[in-house]
Amino acid sequence: MKEVVYTEIEAKSALNRVKGMPFDWSLNPYVGCPHACRYCFSRAYNARYRDRDVGEAFDRNVEVRTNFAGRLRADLRRRPQGSVAIGTATDPYQPIEGKYQLTRRCLEALIDYPMPTSIVTKGPLVVRDIDVLKKLDEKTELTVYFSVPCVNEEIVRKTDPGTAPPRQRLRALRMLREAGIDAAVLCMPVLPGISDSEESLDAAARAASEAGATAFRHRPLKIDVEIQGYYYDFLATEFPVAVPLYATLYQGGVLPRKDYERELEERVRRVRARYEFRERPARPARPRAPETVQLQLAI
Repeated sequence: MKEVVYTEIEAKSALNRVKGMPFDWSLNPYVGCPHACRYCFSRAYNARYRDRDVGEAFDRNVEVRTNFAGRLRADLRRRPQGSVAIGTATDPYQPIEGKYQLTRRCLEALIDYPMPTSIVTKGPLVVRDIDVLKKLDEKTELTVYFSVPCVNEEIVRKTDPGTAPPRQRLRALRMLREAGIDAAVLCMPVLPGISDSEESLDAAARAASEAGATAFRHRPLKIDVEIQGYYYDFLATEFPVAVPLYATLYQGGVLPRKDYERELEERVRRVRARYEFRERPARPARPRAPETVQLQLAI
C-alpha cells in the first residue's frame, strides 16, 4: 500500500446540520480515512462533493482540520439544539488522531457545552479517552458505537484492510463497558454473499455480547452510484463467486431487493435473540441549571 499523505487545513466551522438522520449534527475532524474499507459510503461523498477519486484518493489522502476544536467551541457557544454524531464521514479514531488529538479536544469542548453525543469508530484508540468520555457521560447521553460488520479476520483483511482486527475493537468495547460507558456494536454494512450468512451474523453477535455490548444493530449494504464501479471491481477480484448474487439482488440499483432485506432482518432477529444485549435505559430529563432558570426569570 502507498503511504498516507496528511495535509493540514483549517475548517470554517465544525458542526454540520443533518436532516433525515437519528441525530441533528455531525462532526468530522478529518477528511479521508486510511482504513480503506471497500464498501465505505463516504467514498461517494468524496466524489460527489469534493470531485475526487473514490479509491486511493480517499484512502491515501487525509486532511487534518487543525483548528477544528476551536471552531467547535465557537459553534457550541451558540447553543445548538439536538444531538451530535462524531465520525459519520471518516473515523474519528484513525491512527493520526494519536498525534493531533482533535477528537479528544472535541470531546473536551462537549463537556463544557454538553449535548447528546454518539461516536462511530473502528479505532481501539478510543480507549485513550476513557477519562473524558466518562466526564461527558456524566453531563449528557453518550454512546460509542463500534463498527464490527464481521469477525472473520480473513474476510476483514480483504474488506477493511486498514483497520484494527475485530477482536481489538471488541476488546476496546469491553474496556469502555467496564468503565461504565454505553458501547454498542453496529454490524453494518452486512455484505451479501460475504458476511450475511446466519453463521457469520451469529459469530458477530456472540462476540459482541461476550464483550458486553449494549446493543447489536445491522444494516444491509448500500452501494451508492459513485462507488458502484469501484466496489464491483473489488468484488470481482476478491469475491468473484458473489458477483452473480449482487446482479440479482441489486439489479444496478443502490439498495438490495426488499425481500432480501426482510430475510436479513429475520436472520438478525433470530441471532440477536440468542444473546444478551441490555440497552441502557434513557435517562430522566436533567434539571436546568439555576443560572438558566434565573436568566429566564429575568427575561
